[in-house]
Amino acid sequence: MRIDDLDTPVVLIDLDRLEANITRFQAYLDQHGIVNRPHIKTHKIPQIARMQMAAGAVGITCQKLGEAEVMADAGIDDIFIPYNIVGSAKLERLAALARRVRLSVTADSSAVVIGLGAALSGTGLELPVLVECDTGMGRCGVQTPCEAVELALQIAHTPGLRFGGLMTYPSSSLIGPFMREAVRLLRERGLDVERVSGGSTANMWSAHEHPEVTEYRAGMYVYGDRYTLRAGAIRLEECALTILTTIVSRPTPDRGVIDGGSKTFSSDLLGLEGHGLILEYPEARIVSLSEEHGVVDFSGCAQKPAIGERVRVLPNHCCVVSNLFDEVIGVRNGKVETIWQVAARGAVR
Repeated sequence: MRIDDLDTPVVLIDLDRLEANITRFQAYLDQHGIVNRPHIKTHKIPQIARMQMAAGAVGITCQKLGEAEVMADAGIDDIFIPYNIVGSAKLERLAALARRVRLSVTADSSAVVIGLGAALSGTGLELPVLVECDTGMGRCGVQTPCEAVELALQIAHTPGLRFGGLMTYPSSSLIGPFMREAVRLLRERGLDVERVSGGSTANMWSAHEHPEVTEYRAGMYVYGDRYTLRAGAIRLEECALTILTTIVSRPTPDRGVIDGGSKTFSSDLLGLEGHGLILEYPEARIVSLSEEHGVVDFSGCAQKPAIGERVRVLPNHCCVVSNLFDEVIGVRNGKVETIWQVAARGAVR
């Protein structure tokens, strides 16, 4: 089957680019002695996770317990969940998962640690728990190195748990002072810091500038999108994911409509102008989305498309696109080579 035979809208993955992206970033991290633990929330596909591990990743990162369960079912056996696990239902599932794979998690409060300890108590397991540190994101995380030490001590003294290190997001210039002070204080209290986990695709090529970081979590590097393009993390010719769409209407000389809307691209703008880049008409702007319509301004284009023409769109945010489709189509040299189910789609619990 060729790409021309596919119905639209459909997600295309350029396999040559995907493979090159995985190899390129793994080689960079290997060169600098940083462990790779890629974030699978970008693709949610076990086959791609296995490709990343075959290239040298030590394990994977999952944002939610549901994602981790899907990956464990697919045979991935080293999983990090950098997210506070709260509530009896989730803690029960976490304990069950910890019996199946090498699992590690994070915590940023005493309440979370108490819950983890209760879930693991009596299991005979020892769950590594990293302290999440807020180094500027303003989301989760302890606020000071002293708070990190106090929480680490609580973890270390909780049966069923083991202090596993420090974690933060994103890796930026603010990491260094925080992590250096936290590590110093922890060592003074007799705690070894076996792992400092950083991450961010936007900043991935500067990972080596943060010597405190021992492992790195990036997700979007496998696909690329307009956000990572703007950040300079990936070039247009390296972007592996596009969405093939069809022009379904040309109601005015300058307006067109494609058969993909917010249920195809999401509404993420991320500070970008428009809702995606049409590769065949880069001067066009996708100005608005309704659920199944993408309205395009073609006024800046010297030539304009006809009804029925098919165009590829580079989305603003590839991670959200993955969660909107049941499957993606792997293509090479214009031909369909594989179809991957997005196995962890909707796994948000």
